[in-house]
Amino acid sequence: MNAARIIVTGTDTDIGKTVFAAALTGALGAHYWKPVQAGTDELGRTDSDRVADLSGAPADRILAEVYRLSTPASPHLAAEIDGVTIDADRLALPEVAGPLVVEGAGGVLVPLRRDLLYADMFARWGLPVVIAARTALGTINHSLLSIEALRARNIPILGVAFVGDANPDSEGIIAEMGRVKRLGRLPMLPDLDVRSLATVFAENFDVRDFGA
Repeated sequence: MNAARIIVTGTDTDIGKTVFAAALTGALGAHYWKPVQAGTDELGRTDSDRVADLSGAPADRILAEVYRLSTPASPHLAAEIDGVTIDADRLALPEVAGPLVVEGAGGVLVPLRRDLLYADMFARWGLPVVIAARTALGTINHSLLSIEALRARNIPILGVAFVGDANPDSEGIIAEMGRVKRLGRLPMLPDLDVRSLATVFAENFDVRDFGA
């Protein structure tokens, strides 16, 4: 297996990006890194915790965040509330043996500071990006805007991974008009765990599309 290094971003918040990142981490046998965590879920878990639970990755493959912020908000605001300034130089990609999955926060243009967007970091890192997009109403606009924002910065796009119920027309028009590959669709699972997530990922995606 090649050492794929991939960024996972989203078209919005709470669309299933972290679940997809967990599935991809498990499928590739990758290290996982969420550089900035802002707040926790209702159970007090971070995205790294969720990926650890759902990917089956050993603990040493879940890399520590550079910034763990207390407020569930945009990273720029969470950092300001915590009295922290996010330093782009501290967000250098970690050197690991084997594949690496890097997860952003929310969407492409989420600010890390008032003068620094996640897209700026994507351009600095120079890795291919997978866009996780929901299939519900509004996804066409959000997805095409995300694609335009990435292309404006010459950031390579590996493709779009859809999350949710099947919506063939929306999925097709995003791929066609955005000139991107439809990588697959991760359906919502009533019982989400390592085994069910790995199974549904294998049924709906081809790991070779991710450099494996």
